[in-house]
Amino acid sequence: MKEEQLPSFNHRHTDNNKKTRLVFRLLNSPAVYVILLLLSYALGYLSAPSSGSPPQPLPSPEILKVGDNLNTQLDNFRVKTRCAKPLPPQLVHQTILDRVFNSTSPYENFPPAYVSGLLREKKFKGWGSYGEVFEHLIQKVKPKVIIEVGTFLGASALHMAELTRKLGLDSQILCIDDFRGWPGFRDRFGYVNMVNSDVLLLYQFMQNVIHKNATGSVLPLPFSSGSALEKLCEWGVFGDLIEIDAGHDFNSAWADINRAYRILRPGGIVFGHDYFTAADNRGVRRAVNLFAQMNGLKIHTDGQHWVIDSA
Repeated sequence: MKEEQLPSFNHRHTDNNKKTRLVFRLLNSPAVYVILLLLSYALGYLSAPSSGSPPQPLPSPEILKVGDNLNTQLDNFRVKTRCAKPLPPQLVHQTILDRVFNSTSPYENFPPAYVSGLLREKKFKGWGSYGEVFEHLIQKVKPKVIIEVGTFLGASALHMAELTRKLGLDSQILCIDDFRGWPGFRDRFGYVNMVNSDVLLLYQFMQNVIHKNATGSVLPLPFSSGSALEKLCEWGVFGDLIEIDAGHDFNSAWADINRAYRILRPGGIVFGHDYFTAADNRGVRRAVNLFAQMNGLKIHTDGQHWVIDSA
């Protein structure tokens, strides 16, 4: 009996194999792919919402609501930390030596041996460093403390040192600069040497100060303008005359002006360069105008310099 059933089983097995091979041939047929593609497209079209149904709104991000008042809009961008009580001007020089240079003059035993052969006896380079505005403001204010934000090689600072000396003023001049230049500046000023990636701007600046015999009145603050101005505020170091000539983009100029104005003595003046310069989308001009507008101050200009005067 079992032997009679074997042919029937083999026959069914052969039929199944034929069906399987037929299915594989159909699946491998290009026509089947086209049919499946059209079917999926039709199903997608039928499942889509009708054109008459309103679209569902996307979740919108939270939008900051800004008031109409200009002072209110920019209040969050003001520098609000309180400054210490102003130091007497005669204490400023020693305070900087103590706070920054471990109570020792940075000009002592200068230059270090490893850079002495790389410095020039003098090398002055500046922009608008000898304009009449310097002599005019020094004669008007008779500053005991001058703060310069943006120094490079010290041309304008040393010019102001000469002017104060001629007027018989015992003025201290603090020069804020990180003395790093900017990317690519050595393409224009190849005479500034580099040692192990350290550009020698600070050393050449100090060499220039020594050449002008101004080590008793001119001190560098080799830090970013923001950090240096904040520390002067904390230490109570105020200026009678503050020059802003560092970054020319709006954000940099705006921050420097705001921080500098906090440490300006009553009757003092903030001024700077590049008011009409188109660099950085006229960032300096826009920052100066906005600051004056917000604080009800007047702006005076010459060819390139700007002066903010409360009078």
